[in-house]
Amino acid sequence: MHPCRSAKSKRNRSAAVAVLLSFAVAMLGLGLAGDALAIAQPDQPRRAVRAAPKGGVPKIALPKTAEPKIAAPKIAVPKTAVPTTAAPNTATANTSAPNTATPSASAPKPASAVASTGTVKPIAPNNPAALNRPAALSKTNGNAAALNRPAALSKGNGNAAPPNRPAALASPGQHRDNLRAALRTPAEHRRFELAHRQALFEQRARLPFRPFPGERGFTGVPPAGETRYLSNEMVFHVGANVSREAVDNVARRLGLSTAGSQASALTGGTIYRFNVSGGRQMADVVRALEAERIGVAQPNYVYRTIQSTTKDVPGDTTGNTTMETAADKDAASDTNLAARSKAPDPSQYVVDKLRLGDVHRVATGSNVLVAVIDSEIELTHPDLVGAIVERFDAVGRADKPHAHGTGMAGAIAARRKLMGIAPEARILAIHAFSPDSGESPQATTQHILAGMEYAIKKGARVINMSFAGPYDPMLQMAMKKARDQGVVLIAAAGNAGPKSPPLYPAADPNVIAVTATDVNDKLFDHANRGPQVAIAAPGVDILEPAPNAGYQLTTGTSVAAAHVSGVAALLIERNPSIDVATVHEILTSSAKTLGPNGRDDQFGWGLVDPAQALADLDAKIKRERIAAPAATPALTPAAARLPVGRAGPISAR
Repeated sequence: MHPCRSAKSKRNRSAAVAVLLSFAVAMLGLGLAGDALAIAQPDQPRRAVRAAPKGGVPKIALPKTAEPKIAAPKIAVPKTAVPTTAAPNTATANTSAPNTATPSASAPKPASAVASTGTVKPIAPNNPAALNRPAALSKTNGNAAALNRPAALSKGNGNAAPPNRPAALASPGQHRDNLRAALRTPAEHRRFELAHRQALFEQRARLPFRPFPGERGFTGVPPAGETRYLSNEMVFHVGANVSREAVDNVARRLGLSTAGSQASALTGGTIYRFNVSGGRQMADVVRALEAERIGVAQPNYVYRTIQSTTKDVPGDTTGNTTMETAADKDAASDTNLAARSKAPDPSQYVVDKLRLGDVHRVATGSNVLVAVIDSEIELTHPDLVGAIVERFDAVGRADKPHAHGTGMAGAIAARRKLMGIAPEARILAIHAFSPDSGESPQATTQHILAGMEYAIKKGARVINMSFAGPYDPMLQMAMKKARDQGVVLIAAAGNAGPKSPPLYPAADPNVIAVTATDVNDKLFDHANRGPQVAIAAPGVDILEPAPNAGYQLTTGTSVAAAHVSGVAALLIERNPSIDVATVHEILTSSAKTLGPNGRDDQFGWGLVDPAQALADLDAKIKRERIAAPAATPALTPAAARLPVGRAGPISAR
């Protein structure tokens, strides 16, 4: 080979080696920069799940933006020399150097910004509101169209919603009130409804799991430590295919005596009460009956009314607490309930807080039957005259009118000195609780089942249950069947405090559980917390009727539940064909958010808003054309002066 050609060939091979070495160094720099970027960018969704409160539905953080496109740097290679290439600085964003960790100006900003000092600055790690606010709702977003688009559907978002989850739930912490106000098209309303329905499902999934009688794992044996039942009496349910003779034979063999029985269309069989004598343990007797495999056995559980505070309103020297004045008499003579825009008594702050003056121009609960399972109600109280249409005695003996039952009925349907939530609702008074001692009135499983049975038989659309107690398999079975028959079940969350376990019936998935707030929307201190809480209502220092034609200030989740029962009656009057699920969805989706991040275990979905609920129901009817608003029913003489325009729309807040 010619010497010149040999030298030239060597120079070419050296240049090729130089190119390969420089390219390898560049690729090493890219790899280091990529690792630094991966370290600098936190995994927001997983971190958000880990940071979710114990027992809570995991909060999904803002969707991670698309990875920036990084172009490889151009490397100039001299023909005669090997270049010296310094590894890029992967910690500091320096735009003057070929730093592969810094995105171009046109690339989207990563979820974690890299500061000029080389430190990683995550997105508002100590600000939950910033993490939960979707990009479409940020204050700096100037795109009006994006306001109506869920974050998961906004343009430029490279992340879809999690699988099997509506896109609108990609950022569940966003303020529901603002999102609802931004809805425009039927499709957007539909996405909002589906997202809320999914959230309700997730809430119910957090409730304690209780297998039904007949399902695998079920037992009626009381849990260890449970003592809230009659120590000498139990209940036994058998199906229609089990004869009385078979039950008597089992009872004799186990040394039990029959105290009574009642057929139950609600549970589909017969309920027996057995006396348990000889000091035997209830758990042992229940196990023995379960071994016979002919029915469901359990203790006869005890429930109590749960109003925390009741104070008589000062009256005259005779002990009469009516406080009636000439102005009261004038107000009482005015049957135009919808025209009374202010509370007849200034102490009744509920009227203004819930905008009842506006609400009653649209609905008053007319002809909706609401069953109140409670202590004895004073049927002749001036504020309840005409409201109580029937009484049922599940106890079997007469009791004096009691403050609790009278107050709950008044919270729903007071119509003279005070203004109830649904002043034209028809109240079915179920006497199931009896004040046997100085403690609050109590009822047993058997009393409550008898009351529910009668209420459903009479066609009650709403059952108010302002009481609390233990889990009860038979009550669980009855409430499931009641809901299946179209009955809205409302219960008080309980006044046992934030550390209390869930109480029943509020913790049952077929029930709407209600907590209590005060005039400033602060949570009642002794209210139960937990996933069972669906909604809040005024329940602190509430002015209500009391026995002997008197009045009382009452506090607790009991009266809050009664207020929500009244709102349910308003919705049912507005659209009698509405089903239980829709009542539940509208009550919760229309509530005024009180928690900082949407629904929480203190306030549920927020403060009940009857005006917004009625507006949402009217809008739903209009959108889906499922039914026209209910025609105004035939008016009774007492209500003949109701304004003709009461069927008009109500403005949302």
